[in-house]
Amino acid sequence: MLIVTGATGRLGSLIVDRLLERVPADGIGVSVRDVSKAADLAERGVRVRAGDFTEPDTLKHAFEGAQRVLVVSASIRGDGALAANTAAIDAAREAGAQRILYTSHQAASPTSLFPPQRVHAATEAYLKQQGVPYTALRNGFYASTLGYYVGAALETGVLAVPQDGPVSWTAHDDLAEVAAFALAEDGALDGATPPLTAPYTRDFADVAEILSRITGRTITRAVMDDEEWISAAVANGMPRPAAEFTLTIFTAARGGEFNTTDLTLEATIGHPAKSVHEFLETAVRPH
Repeated sequence: MLIVTGATGRLGSLIVDRLLERVPADGIGVSVRDVSKAADLAERGVRVRAGDFTEPDTLKHAFEGAQRVLVVSASIRGDGALAANTAAIDAAREAGAQRILYTSHQAASPTSLFPPQRVHAATEAYLKQQGVPYTALRNGFYASTLGYYVGAALETGVLAVPQDGPVSWTAHDDLAEVAAFALAEDGALDGATPPLTAPYTRDFADVAEILSRITGRTITRAVMDDEEWISAAVANGMPRPAAEFTLTIFTAARGGEFNTTDLTLEATIGHPAKSVHEFLETAVRPH
């Protein structure tokens, strides 16, 4: 049985959808914290069981009969993320999985300025030590992150964020296709993959230009001082720890950490990756 964790999340749900195009539903199991949110999957014939990385005992039942397990990285900020990821990896190994897959990040590194990258690097290292074939899917930076900044830019005509750098913004849909392929076709992507990215990079100046073309309005890119941006984010209701965490995306980007592209994603899915322009068109449409 092929097991997918976090199957009611944004990425996990897309992965299951793509997996259902490849294998029969009765060969798929999902591990979710709230089974009621996966009722639609159960109706489609997918095995739905409760499992929580922070309660490892629940994973034994959730992973029962696993041939391969895809561990979607824990959406936990801070030290708890690594513990949660390694608990899931342990459970997959103990369930007898013949391959363990993990959703990592394009530039996983123990020295990254963006904290999740350090968690991904540590998780990859732990996974490699388990003596089980594995795949670390080094996903490109989610293009959906741009959606957090579109609304204010459209309202004010100014895309005001800290200094950034080029990022290979990549769509969830494309990454889900790669994950489903890797899970269904054992060994197709072995070990830590090349960066799974769109074949281009864009910075926020590019984003402002694209928004201008889409809307027919002039959207200006303004560079804010880091502390000024944090103060403005807090004034707008963001908790300061969250603002400080978000700033690390910009500091890592300006350090070139996300300025990487690779053709592996497009070669795997067999069609062009979704562009930033396509993503922003979708994001702008409600406006």
